[in-house]
Amino acid sequence: MSLSPILDRTPAQSIDEVIGIMRAIDQDLPDSDGVKWFNRLYLRVTTSVGSAVGTRTFNDTPFMTRLDVVFANLYFSALAAGSTDVSRAPSAWRPLLEARNQPGIARIQFALAGMTAHINRDLPDGIVQSFLAMGGDPISADLREQDFNSINDILERVENEVKAEFAVDVVGAVDRLCGPVDDAVAMWKVRAARSAAWTNAQVLWGLRTMPHLRDRFFDRLDGLVGLPGRGLLLPRGVSR
Repeated sequence: MSLSPILDRTPAQSIDEVIGIMRAIDQDLPDSDGVKWFNRLYLRVTTSVGSAVGTRTFNDTPFMTRLDVVFANLYFSALAAGSTDVSRAPSAWRPLLEARNQPGIARIQFALAGMTAHINRDLPDGIVQSFLAMGGDPISADLREQDFNSINDILERVENEVKAEFAVDVVGAVDRLCGPVDDAVAMWKVRAARSAAWTNAQVLWGLRTMPHLRDRFFDRLDGLVGLPGRGLLLPRGVSR
């Protein structure tokens, strides 16, 4: 199924546009497509973050808004690149895009594999892009980092809600999950992943005057992120 008519609306320019595109993807993809379940999780997260940006007092609300939009556009870009030819997608995204129609994989596995790719690979790049657009730097921007970390509670709450929802949808009860699915849920820690993403953004920022080295570092990061993604997508009943 082609998402081209939807993805032609990207890049999004606002959180509302991001949410609209994610809702369209959710409605367009069948339940058998694993991308649907990452997108469903991401839609829930983005809706919650958008509400927080609109109601909370951040040190720098425009920066948080910019980061949310830039970050989402990196997902849309990866999905567009890999929709017709998976090899054109970033390496971190290929495990999900290759396995998206494979039977025997739980919805929560697809969702967590997408989070692995998006947070570990895309978020450092999104942070750097946002600082380039808004000024400042991720090394000394303590107040913006505080804003960034303050979102963790929201993300963990939504993630835990969706973990239970997706698991029950697949097998009827959480306590019936097979070992690989249990392992996938247990190994994912959003707070640690986002902390590492900020650190990697600092490294990318420090390397920006050495583009060749910067690109080598990011390419290695992209490739390494794909490894846990493949592990998360082992079909149920397949031992590690």
